[in-house]
Amino acid sequence: MRARSRIAAIAATLTAAALICIPAPAGPAQAETHDVGYDRYSLIVDGERVLLWTGEFHYFRLPGPALWRDVLEKMRAAGFNGVSLYFNWGYHSPAPGEYDFSGIRDVDRLLRLTEELGLYVVARPGPYINAETTGGGLPAWLKTVPGRARSSDPGYTRAYREWLAHIDPIIARHQVTRGGSVIAYNAENEYAANTDAAYMEDIQRQARAHGIDVPITHNQCCDASWTPTWASGLGAVQIPGVDDYPQSFECREPDTWGTWGEGVTERLSPDSPVYAAEYQAGAIDVNRAGYGQCRELTGPGFMKVYYKSNLAASGATMFGYYMAFGGTNWGRLGQPNDVYTSYDYGAPITENRQLTAKYDEFKRQGLFVTTVAPLTKTDPATAPASDNPSVRTEARANPDTGTQFVLVRHADRKTDGDESADLTWTTPDGTYDLPVRLEGRDAKILMAGYDMGGQRLAATTSELLTHTAADGRDIAVLYGTEGVAGTTVLRYGTRPDVKVLSGSVKTSFTDGDLKLDYTHKGLARVEITGGGRKPLLLLLGTDEEAAEFWRSGNTLIRGTHLVRSAQTKGDTVAIRADLAKTTEFEVFTSARHVTLNGRGTRTRTTPSGTLVARAKGPRPVKLPALKYWRGEQGAPESAPGFDDSDWRIADRTTTVSPIKPKKPPVLYADDYGFHHGHVWYRGHFTATGSESSVELNAITGKGGIYQVWLNGRYLGSAAGGEQKDADAPVNENPGPGTFEIPPDLLGKGEKAVLSVLVENMGHNDDWTADDVRHKQPRGLVNADMTTNPVTWRIQGTRAQDPLRGPLSTGGLYGERNGWHLPSAPTRTWTRTSPSRPTTPGVHWYTTKVRLALPRTQDVPVTLHFNKGKGRYRALIFVNGWNLGEYVNGEIQHDFALPNGILDPRGHNTLTLALITEDDSKPGAVSLTAAGNVRGGAQMTP
Repeated sequence: MRARSRIAAIAATLTAAALICIPAPAGPAQAETHDVGYDRYSLIVDGERVLLWTGEFHYFRLPGPALWRDVLEKMRAAGFNGVSLYFNWGYHSPAPGEYDFSGIRDVDRLLRLTEELGLYVVARPGPYINAETTGGGLPAWLKTVPGRARSSDPGYTRAYREWLAHIDPIIARHQVTRGGSVIAYNAENEYAANTDAAYMEDIQRQARAHGIDVPITHNQCCDASWTPTWASGLGAVQIPGVDDYPQSFECREPDTWGTWGEGVTERLSPDSPVYAAEYQAGAIDVNRAGYGQCRELTGPGFMKVYYKSNLAASGATMFGYYMAFGGTNWGRLGQPNDVYTSYDYGAPITENRQLTAKYDEFKRQGLFVTTVAPLTKTDPATAPASDNPSVRTEARANPDTGTQFVLVRHADRKTDGDESADLTWTTPDGTYDLPVRLEGRDAKILMAGYDMGGQRLAATTSELLTHTAADGRDIAVLYGTEGVAGTTVLRYGTRPDVKVLSGSVKTSFTDGDLKLDYTHKGLARVEITGGGRKPLLLLLGTDEEAAEFWRSGNTLIRGTHLVRSAQTKGDTVAIRADLAKTTEFEVFTSARHVTLNGRGTRTRTTPSGTLVARAKGPRPVKLPALKYWRGEQGAPESAPGFDDSDWRIADRTTTVSPIKPKKPPVLYADDYGFHHGHVWYRGHFTATGSESSVELNAITGKGGIYQVWLNGRYLGSAAGGEQKDADAPVNENPGPGTFEIPPDLLGKGEKAVLSVLVENMGHNDDWTADDVRHKQPRGLVNADMTTNPVTWRIQGTRAQDPLRGPLSTGGLYGERNGWHLPSAPTRTWTRTSPSRPTTPGVHWYTTKVRLALPRTQDVPVTLHFNKGKGRYRALIFVNGWNLGEYVNGEIQHDFALPNGILDPRGHNTLTLALITEDDSKPGAVSLTAAGNVRGGAQMTP
């Protein structure tokens, strides 16, 4: 099916009697409503089949709604006709009964944008989403609610029904059946362990009651061998799907293939389409290899072999690629065990919104699948015979049109060898002997028996990128591996006139077959007229040349960095595009005039009948140096005389967590309402005089630390506890620390105070639906230092930030007193630098940054940290927003500062909260540009 510029363009009547159809709800007449149905082949909208090609996008990982358009337009330009959207319960609900859908959480705005851009949406509201988010998307306050999460327990049921009652009506009013974009609704997420069928059934019952009438799906992890599949029985969904991550997540070994299997999505239900609900498009960087290697692990070679197998081997017609754009775990958004601040994921669009080689491959496949309608309905077919057993063929065919799709790949898909074979291929138009070659890790989908506009494609050993019509002729783009021979056969009633405009192409005509032989090199152009068909401009290129093409509606454009849209009115085509350099670009159009980003351009006509124009690239930019810092000490809580009288008294004796303290009181931070960031503890006692050490246990999540002071004397730091194994419960003493008490520090009968600063790196996910995992506490879990009674007080975040939400601010003294905000009274702070040597504790630094980036350019800005000496970490605040945490010695040194949070043409406040465990010498910090294009996000409203 051809990609559509707007879902509203869909206009037909659903008549197929065999369809399992969900009609639009009865009620007042609504404009632009559509019927959504499905059968075993595909989704169907108003009687027309849809191949759903979606990429995952997390709005909550891009806290600048103005940039949502940029990412979604880039997805659309790559050929995606849909987007998969998790809706994060915990992101919207800071407390029971409180929900925020404003500002960066305005999902109504997001869904309106998908409608404007003509992108279908698979809505995934959980309640549990995982997504490597804190708590797996479950709100932190749920940890104090009795009853197992992801079950029918009454406590959890009341909570999740409340969430669905808020989010479902928003989704419902944006369904395709009401003129919107939502084409499917995903119930729960990867629900395969400790399952509760009644819970799954109730989620769907709630959705229907809230107005959801599109098909309900599920994403089963991780292949059809897992149970339950939710394909039958209580809790079954209409379209069950499979998650598949065949490359695993070992980015340190990017050349290792198929760690977790063959990766071919299986059919789970005889009555619904094959659905690759979450298919690997990147990787979490579990072992800190760097996202560049994750991108290599899941790069174009992997995509060609595995993605094309799903299309041409399993016949899947619903796809969700995880991730299309990863984004940032800003604030305290991330789950601690697998991720850090960056959630780049090795995705085709980087964290800083840059395009990659993976993006090019997505475009090659995406333009193909959204062009070729027969792909939406295929059955297994006899594959061409290969004379080389090392070259494997598999085939499917459309039963209505006869169009054949042949997958050609290595028999051993893990090999990177160079193999050739001759195929004996019986097509609807005849039998052909055609040579093929696989060079390196590669796979191809070859076509035969295809009505390509007004042409008849009998067979080809090149791959089709796309085809369109303009100026009274067909235009088609075929491509293949550089240096590899290709053959294309077209059918004509009589001998056509053939003119090779550029490149080297040999032609012959026999019995109605026009045969073209060539080697893929550069871009060859062939003009074909007569023969009883419309004229054809056939473009034969390499993989790299194919990546130069963009399609918007019926317009093809070649040579720009990106094309966001092209609209023709009269004899003018208006193009919105990005330019990374000064270049010529070519437009395949019937128009005679071209505007680029609102400005007219001078064009010339080529021998191919196309228009060529020259466009300027971006001006170089220079970012300011970070100077004129001011600083202040930030741990007054460590002093014995600090006034903590207004802090919460930690005196609870019970907890709903299945992990119980050895003795009261309960010191868990969540039990006192402190869910995110740092928490301070102060334990007051009278010394016996015999105290010699402090024995503590704290749970922080992976990578977290805690620090200890006694009567103002720094005793040291320790690593906090973490979930050691993804499926194992936490042990009894997860983060032990023994701190020696200097002999002269405490005297018998003297008042003493122990100050402990504990960082919460985020909450565990609940992938196995196990409360031991989900309700693992954060903060102190045990403290022994004296036999005398201890009065504990605890303080975390003082007040919720209504603009930035609960994930942005923790319990450091500076956070509680607004030092991270642009309005902070920092003029009295001392002139200093964050690169000066520091002692253990908390140190705050702030500076003002004025940017003056060109309005016509998009320049993503990052903050770079040089490696320093010592054990320290820094929280990064930009204009009051916590955009991440740098940990000296860890993999991440560059942090995205997204526009909307950062003002690219104004004044900004950059603040660092430096937390040091020892005498440290931090490295320098600087601003860098992650890209620079003329055009870009700011060109769009």
